[in-house]
This record gives sequence, structure tokens and C-alpha cells, in this order.
Amino acid sequence: MSPIRSVLITGANAGLGREAARQLAKTSSIEKIYLACRNEAKARAAKAALEVEAKREIFEIILMDVMDPDSVRQAISQMTTPVDALILNAGGVGGRSPNGMTAHGVTNIYAVNLLGHVVLVDEMLERQLITSTVLYAGSEAARGIPKMGVARPVLKEASVDEFRAIADGRTFTEKSDPMDAYASVKLIGALWMSSMARQHPHIRFVTMSPGGTTGTNGFDDMPFLKRIFFKHVGGVLMPLLGMMHGVEDGAKRYVDCILDPKFKSGVFYASAGEGAVGKLTDQATLYSAFSNHSFQDNANQAVHQLV
Repeated sequence: MSPIRSVLITGANAGLGREAARQLAKTSSIEKIYLACRNEAKARAAKAALEVEAKREIFEIILMDVMDPDSVRQAISQMTTPVDALILNAGGVGGRSPNGMTAHGVTNIYAVNLLGHVVLVDEMLERQLITSTVLYAGSEAARGIPKMGVARPVLKEASVDEFRAIADGRTFTEKSDPMDAYASVKLIGALWMSSMARQHPHIRFVTMSPGGTTGTNGFDDMPFLKRIFFKHVGGVLMPLLGMMHGVEDGAKRYVDCILDPKFKSGVFYASAGEGAVGKLTDQATLYSAFSNHSFQDNANQAVHQLV
């Protein structure tokens, strides 16, 4: 693993992305942090605040909407200097209509979590703009979180078409539970990353869940009752019950993963046991689907058919 001196973070103006940028800026070996954001005003505000907090002027804004592949391609076409690490942090439940369709023929929840990230990684690989590590923000939801009532995604065949159906509106409709769709999309993401690790052995591809994290914007656009529960009721009670932790702890998982070579390529790290916090472990020890090469390659093929 080559030294990490520069990092690009998607969704970097708020929540986990912003906090990861702050923590990385406190690390003397980090010389450059790219804040990839879709809203210029929010990006500029975040950059100014981070410079004050970190007492360093090492931040650069890259305007990019990960729900729009063309926006991602345009942003990367302007880059000339390679980046050592990517943190594919942008995500969430996909707005007020998570299972609604985008102009690109995929659901909103798929688009915000995967569509642009697949394009981003491919473009940076093709242009030789990534030197060391790609980190994808996973979720314990991908293997189910029994303590939080999130069921494990069901795979019937794990075929290319089954993974495509999760993304293109055939599996999940407007009436489907957004958390079910979110879990399935995050499952695809983890499998895609593991396949990429085998295809590109010179780059470290790691999926790292930040865990159940309060203080993020991930639930802002959920339907009213779910938003109230996850952001306010659950956001207060779950930390007290040891089921969630703060944004600082979630972002620290990203930072540790980026800087510590003990986190191996092709592995999905998340919480052990039935919850979404605590000790990290290889999720393949909890759900064997994560280590199935056929599942991984089918997911990889599916996501590339959709860009």
C-alpha cells in the first residue's frame, strides 16, 4: 500500500463526509483533500469552516452530482493530478421518493448510492488518477440488522438480471419499504467492490460501514414518520441503548481504513453481531454471499450495464 497523501471524498459538505475531511486534515501526512459536492454554496461554506477548524488550507472543491453520470464524467475530465484515495461516501435513502425512477432508468436510492460512484471509479482508473485505495461506504443493512428491524436482503439466484432488477424498478416500487431497497443496494455495492478488487489488484478496494450513525443527513428526505423516528426518536434512544454512535465514530472508521493497511482489499468490514456499532469484522463471516466470487462478478456486471 502506497502512502496516502491526497483524498477525494464524495458528499463532503456535511455529515460523515465532512467529518472524515476534518479528521483527515488533522493528520499531518495528508496534504490535499478534495471535497466532491453537488451544491457549490454548501461546498464553499464547508471548505471555509474546515479551514478554520483544521487550521490548514488543503481543501479543494470539485462540483459533482453522483446521481448524474455525466456530471461525474465532466468533473473527472477536469482533473490532472492523481489522488491517492477515494472515499465513496455520498448516499442515503434517495430523497422523498426513494424508489422513484431517475432519467437514467434506475431508482433514486440506487442512483445516490451507486450509479455515479461506479462511473467515478471507472473514470479515475482509466485516466490513471487513483494510486492506492478506494473506500465504499457500506452498511450493516446489507447483511441485515436484526436489532433494528432491518431484514437481510433475499437473493434468489444472485444473477446479473436479479441485481439489475433491484436497481431498475422491477424489484422495488414506490410502495416498497425504502430500508429494504437500501439494504439491497448496499449489498450490490459491497459485492461490486470485491469484484473490482480481484480485477484491479494494484488498487485496494475496501467496503467500510460507518455503522449506525447519528448526526448525518441520510434520513432527511425520508417520509415524515420514518424521518421523525430515525432522526429524532431513534437518534436519541438508539445511542443510549448502544445501537448507534456519533458521526465522529462513524467517520473515524473511514479514516482508519484509509490509513491502515490491515484493512484488506476485497473485504467488507462492518460491525460484528446483530447491531450496527462495535467491533469491526469481515462481513463474510456473518453472510457467506459476500465472499462468493460469482455473486461479486454478477453484481459488477450489472452495475456496469446500468451506467
